[in-house]
Amino acid sequence: MTAQTVQPTVHPRHDAAHRDLTKANAVSSTTGRRVLATLRLATGFIFLWAFIDKLLGLGFSTPTERAWINGGTPSQGFLNSPAVVGPLKPFFAAIASPTTDVLFMLGMLAIGVAVMLGIGLRISAVAGTVIMLFMYLAEWPFGADAESTNPLVDYHIIYALALITVAALSAGDTWGLGRTWKSLPLVQKNRWLV
Repeated sequence: MTAQTVQPTVHPRHDAAHRDLTKANAVSSTTGRRVLATLRLATGFIFLWAFIDKLLGLGFSTPTERAWINGGTPSQGFLNSPAVVGPLKPFFAAIASPTTDVLFMLGMLAIGVAVMLGIGLRISAVAGTVIMLFMYLAEWPFGADAESTNPLVDYHIIYALALITVAALSAGDTWGLGRTWKSLPLVQKNRWLV
């Protein structure tokens, strides 16, 4: 009489290969795509809201009297504020000008609209990351006089990572115009516009 070897039944959820496959496909799953789309919409709204509030002075971070339409200076107000600390303070004070106001506001508007629509995510991620890096360095979270709760990672870093994530994973294809945008001849010829 020979002994038969019985293979144990492994439930697919507990199989290591299945877990790896699930992790690899998380970005292509319906749930994963929806989570990325939600992250994209929320991140885009952060930038769009910053533009709207600074333009109109809705009273959240910008009082009505400091609204851009009332003569306020969005970037100059920040770059010359007590929030800017550290060794780069003179640099940021030197670049504060009406030109930086226009560039900052156009950047907030363009990034917010593009990210919410799911178009131009690569250039939006680069531009948004540069803005967030400058704001991070302006607030200098490393110093004793900084108001940061973490000396390395604050919301500027999280926003930049969110922008990079939605661009890298084509989050504009779900609940956005990403697929249509990518099919345009101009975008086909200039992949940096994706």
